[in-house]
Formats: sequence, structure tokens, C-alpha cells
Amino acid sequence: MQIIKETLTAAANGPYFSGIIKKPDPHTGLKRLPAIIVIPGGSYTHIPVEQAETLQLAFAAQGFQSFYLRYSFLNEHRPLLPQPLIELAKTIALIRQHAADWFIEPNQIAIAGFSVGGHLAALYNDYCHSRWLAKSSGYQTDSIAINAAVLSYPVISPTLGFPKTTTALAAWTDKPDFYAAEQHVTTANVPTFVWATADDNIVPATNATAYVAALQKKHIPVEYHLYPHGPHGMALANYLTGQEQRMLDPHVASWFKLANNWLHQILTVTS
Repeated sequence: MQIIKETLTAAANGPYFSGIIKKPDPHTGLKRLPAIIVIPGGSYTHIPVEQAETLQLAFAAQGFQSFYLRYSFLNEHRPLLPQPLIELAKTIALIRQHAADWFIEPNQIAIAGFSVGGHLAALYNDYCHSRWLAKSSGYQTDSIAINAAVLSYPVISPTLGFPKTTTALAAWTDKPDFYAAEQHVTTANVPTFVWATADDNIVPATNATAYVAALQKKHIPVEYHLYPHGPHGMALANYLTGQEQRMLDPHVASWFKLANNWLHQILTVTS
């Protein structure tokens, strides 16, 4: 197993992506594995690194070359968007460039966003085929394409309940409609798995539902699980990512098995 870390800017403590690379077991007959990039939450002010690493390890155990992205924060860019999207594009392009070295199937690359990481994942799903993102990242659209997306309790639109204030929104962007992901779904979006909890106390589940509806209107394959109860930020909903009783729920934890089964089916079909 190899641990890699690639910086995305010249800043000493700036954006980077980290990866867990393993050589495929020869008994499986596979020479390359699918890749997944975890995009953590953190309100665009930080990322919970320990949680990101735990999610990264969890996906690695399911047969992925697994990465997580530490994107730019609000105190590093004003307004923040679209900088993290550009960093995600560069990450995907670099992973695809190293596909042979890192035993990755280049047409089986997925992203998995959590909370505001889900906002980035949804927006990236909308915009990864756009000329502006290709130009901003310095890569062709085929280099920055994805094949599947997973959204966990995602922020979708900055007008659907998070952030809570106009002051906070101003730090995100001066073009809120451009970053309302449900408004920019196209027929080029990739298959998407979405889950949320109906009584999420931070990011209303109407975010996830709005994005699912937009995907359905464009006939994009989507699987959606709306669990009846659970606070925001449950991650794996087990002891690996939370110790408080309210963050532990075997029913909600089922999302991970469902998502992995879905991912392996979707990526096999789209490769």
C-alpha cells in the first residue's frame, strides 16, 4: 500500500489531495481499480481531516483507489467559489494522468461529497463538461470528466437554508444563482447517488430533493435515500466517524453499503 500526497498550489499549507494506492490482488484478475475522491464538509472554513481519512479508508476497503481533497477555504479566497471546483478539476486530471502508475481505471472515477463537499460534488457534476471549468483548470474536458457522483446530506443551493445569513453567502459568491446546483443540471450529468435525513438540523433535506428532481427531469440515473431521522454530518453513522449516540444509527449506516453496490454497478456499465 502506498500513501501519496499531491499539493495543488505553491502555498505551504494550501490545498492538496491525499491518496491510498494499493496494487490489485492478482487473484482477482484485475489490473486496475476504480477511483473515488472524498470531498469533505466543514462549512467551507475547514475540513475534518480525521473523518476524511476514515471515509477514505472505508472506500479503500471496498475496492477503490481512494483519495480525499483538501480544497481552499473562505479565509483563503474571497469570494471562495469557484476556486474549490478548479482544485477538484485539477485533482481529477492528475489522478487520470497517473492512472497507470496508481493502478486506476481512468474511465471509472467517482466523487463523493459530504455537506458543503456535496455542494462541490453537485456543482462539479453540472459543470465538469463546461468550457469555463476546462479553461480555468488548464485541462481539456475529457481529462476532468467524472463517471459517477455520491452526495451525502448535500448543500445544493445557497438559497435553500444554508448558509444562514447573507453575510456568509457573500463570502461564498456574488453570483448565488450560478452556484445553485439544481439549476444547472444538464443531460451531460453523470449517474448520481444521493442520501439525506428528513430532519437534518443544519442543511434542510429540500436541498437533496431539489437536486434529485432536477436530475430526473434530465433523465439522469439517480438513486435517492431519504432517511426519516438523523442529525447533520452523520458520515458513516457508526463508531468509526462518531461517538455521540445521536450520530449512530444502523438504518442510516446502510447508505454506505447501498452506495458501494451502486457505484460498482454504475462504474462497470460506464467504463
